[in-house]
Amino acid sequence: MTDRSQIVNFGPGPSALPDAVLDEAAKGLLNYQGTGIGITELSHRSKEFGALVKRLESSIREQLNVPSSHSILFTQGGGSGQFSAVVLNLLARHRLLYPDLSNDDRVMDYVVTGSWSKKALEEAKRLGGGRVNVVVDGRQSSKDGKSFDNIPSYDRWSISPNPAFIYYCENETVDGVQFSSDPTSHQAFPHHLIHNPSTTCLVADFSSSFMSRPIPYLANHALIYAGAQKNIGPSGLTILIIRQDLLVDTDAAAKLGANPVPYTMAYKTLSDNNSLYNTPPMFSIYVAALVLEQLKAKGSLQYLEKVNREKAGLLYATLQEGERRGIVKIKVKEGSRSWMNVTFEILGGTEKEFLEGAEQRGFRQLKGHRSVGGIRVSLYNAITLEQVQRLAEYLHEFYESV
Repeated sequence: MTDRSQIVNFGPGPSALPDAVLDEAAKGLLNYQGTGIGITELSHRSKEFGALVKRLESSIREQLNVPSSHSILFTQGGGSGQFSAVVLNLLARHRLLYPDLSNDDRVMDYVVTGSWSKKALEEAKRLGGGRVNVVVDGRQSSKDGKSFDNIPSYDRWSISPNPAFIYYCENETVDGVQFSSDPTSHQAFPHHLIHNPSTTCLVADFSSSFMSRPIPYLANHALIYAGAQKNIGPSGLTILIIRQDLLVDTDAAAKLGANPVPYTMAYKTLSDNNSLYNTPPMFSIYVAALVLEQLKAKGSLQYLEKVNREKAGLLYATLQEGERRGIVKIKVKEGSRSWMNVTFEILGGTEKEFLEGAEQRGFRQLKGHRSVGGIRVSLYNAITLEQVQRLAEYLHEFYESV
């Protein structure tokens, strides 16, 4: 039997969670706040669970400085569920605003910088109800013309004049590409290119970077969503930060020709029922609330941003040394590299040897996504700087051994 303290879980999700949070969560599984009932047995209509939902909402609003113009909602289905929900809800809204437009004039803008935004694009094409415009495709400016390894330069972008929405993924977990949080960087999301920022619906998938650092221009987004299973909880919970004008009557839109929206996917239904239209992922909500309470005690997002910057900086510096020695190849161009998911290749046919050595040292889930191969190190919030230092030491040992 392997002891947990001997393992470092660099998995891309479901990811590692803090030991102190898991200890507290285990108690709540047996007896939540002295009720004598475990959190997964408690009624989601109870006053205790209602208070928990409010507590999690308040933590997110406070720590991310979410404006009063936006609601915070909790649902199921993960990021993949939102690929569909975004299209259905936002096209319904657009139909109510512009009932006489043809579907060809009802444009959905997609920024494609990795595997997940590509999947979202494919779902939009499948569902129909509007025309899809690819604002930019990162593969076209990649080293090999087919990989996602960069945030493309702004001169390649083509944002529609009046789209139903603009969609992007802030951090691409599979490929290791991330928009910069520095608004002066040429790899930051180009808010200045949006033609009508006050009326345009900007939608962002923040699943793999949510609560890892502040969100630039949060109020400019109509919708930010995130699966909890990377930084703040177990799988099953999806968090929505949604501007209130998106909470529209989708049934009224359907009468005008929009695609019907299932009740469990309709944002207004979710909001009208305080995220409790159906039984929510109760345990995931509980763990997320515990994680955010611990984060607040440590100094909130400014603290985490500093630590996460140090973790990524240390690992990339170590990998750059490996590049100079011809042992490692970092997959993503400098400036577009993710803080959360560091992707690289071991050259010279020694990847198997590297992974076996990592396994012996307790480093788990380092193999890259099956679609791209290589190595992927996920540095989510629960990964400590000391654990990254241990991995860096192993990389140095590996360089000397080959």
